[in-house]
Amino acid sequence: MSYAGVVTPASYTDAAAAGFIAEDARIDLHTHSVRSDGRGTPAQVMTEAKAAGLDIVALTDHDTVAGWDEARAVAQELALGFIPGIELTTRVQRDTEHKFTVHLLAYLPNPEDPDLKRILSESVSSRVDRLQAITHRLSEDFDITWDHVLEVLADGKVAGRPAIADAMIERGIIETREPFFDWVRPGTKYYVPNRGVPETVDAIRLVRAAGGVPFVAHPMARGGGPKPGQPMPRAHFLELIGAGLAGFEAYHRDVPPHATEWFVSLAEEFNLLVTGSSDYHGTGKPNRLGEHLTSPAVLRSILDQSSNAGLASLTHGID
Repeated sequence: MSYAGVVTPASYTDAAAAGFIAEDARIDLHTHSVRSDGRGTPAQVMTEAKAAGLDIVALTDHDTVAGWDEARAVAQELALGFIPGIELTTRVQRDTEHKFTVHLLAYLPNPEDPDLKRILSESVSSRVDRLQAITHRLSEDFDITWDHVLEVLADGKVAGRPAIADAMIERGIIETREPFFDWVRPGTKYYVPNRGVPETVDAIRLVRAAGGVPFVAHPMARGGGPKPGQPMPRAHFLELIGAGLAGFEAYHRDVPPHATEWFVSLAEEFNLLVTGSSDYHGTGKPNRLGEHLTSPAVLRSILDQSSNAGLASLTHGID
């Protein structure tokens, strides 16, 4: 387990909104439920977080706030602190020869912000189009159709690649999600990029305008960046910082050590924040709740930067 600390944190003064967060609070700021690609309901995720010994947890489903109310209500029943968030799908695709997807963790944005609601709606619509295209490609080699995927999506999940993987599991084609992600990744014949999502820089500005606090989720995860000793993409991240990026989820099981070290150094240079999280999906992934943690000082700074700190439920997980 690693514990991510704040890098030169901003002062926190709004004790009424945050309570006095205990210095030994165990905080995990990245989890998913069935409202996107997790396996448990929001209530189950909160129950599992409590059982794992967490004090404060964020629900950050992909491109939706649908699980917030359920998660908050159960967290309060369990005496568990709750932070609402979203994992936004964005893409770097403007004025660059390298086009790639970037996931942004947006903490405490106003869910009624009209621009945020529009972007979430457009992203979900784009996801559906993308899934249909991927399913069509897979159907040429496997016994899988769009109707099979729709059966998985019928319980209100946000459309994402795991829905296809789960449909293939139900069809007996695979036993776990892992083979699917080996087959459907950039560079394979089944992969289709998600182009109908906001530009990363625009999404950062939008989150800030909605009173939220944006972080890059699992930056350069799974080898998606320079190898040790190669030049790091400083210019790219300077653009994101200039747009209002708050920090990096540098401590994550999929972020290689050399990348973690570089992001911590970059955060120190620009007075940004560093988090550590599990990216928990239930049985859908091996990630375990609390395997990486965020320091109380970082959470205080996140609350300090948000204009919607009252959306948090922190009557628990505090001194």
